[in-house]
Amino acid sequence: MSSDSSATVSVSDAAPAVAPVSSKWLSEDRIGSVEVLEVFGSDLTVVNAARVSFAKHVDEMTTRDEGLIRFLAKHDHISPFFHPQVRLRIKMPIFVAREWFRHTIGLARNEVSRRYVDSDPELWAPSVEGLRERDPKLKQGSKDTPIEGAEAVVEEMRGWNDRALAYYKELLERKVAPEIARAVLPQGMYTEFIETGSLAAYARIWQLRTDPGAQREIQAYARAIEALLMPHFPVSWKALTTNHD
Repeated sequence: MSSDSSATVSVSDAAPAVAPVSSKWLSEDRIGSVEVLEVFGSDLTVVNAARVSFAKHVDEMTTRDEGLIRFLAKHDHISPFFHPQVRLRIKMPIFVAREWFRHTIGLARNEVSRRYVDSDPELWAPSVEGLRERDPKLKQGSKDTPIEGAEAVVEEMRGWNDRALAYYKELLERKVAPEIARAVLPQGMYTEFIETGSLAAYARIWQLRTDPGAQREIQAYARAIEALLMPHFPVSWKALTTNHD
């Protein structure tokens, strides 16, 4: 198991970066992150998981093996793609994490608990461009345009974050247990967790969370996953994320 480098790559909301194999992505505010801790397997792992049905094994990838991977993905023979595994350390706002945690198949997580940790939490606030206008035509989602007076509202949001953090610290100073004091912290608080998942699971997350209807903040994390994992599994990732209709 290995992660290949300590380089950092930034990925915009719009598209994944094309970069050398990297082990860490940072969000726009430089607080959120996705870091590759370990990688188990490769495209060859997928090939051999499929070929074991015929008691076969190969040690090097060939064009025939690449064709096999594409065939498996196109015809939804997904089980071989569960054998490659990736361990990540992810840091994201709670309101993003609760959407991310809806994905459960092929994934295991352990999260930082503020029952035990009472250091100052880091709090998310949108950029001016990210303070998007509500779309009355959608039950969920937003327009691409920021609201009028966005600069002032973002400052107000940061101010409320500061007040929440100050009161949290005050509660701790007054001997309130961390498991109770944490209740005043906003959904924009960053949480951090280690997550281990299969290649198939992360391809599924990418498919659902890069959809135009997904919230923009979670799209950024899904595209980061692509930028970080595709270099490790170039044939399989392309096969799993290509529209075969």
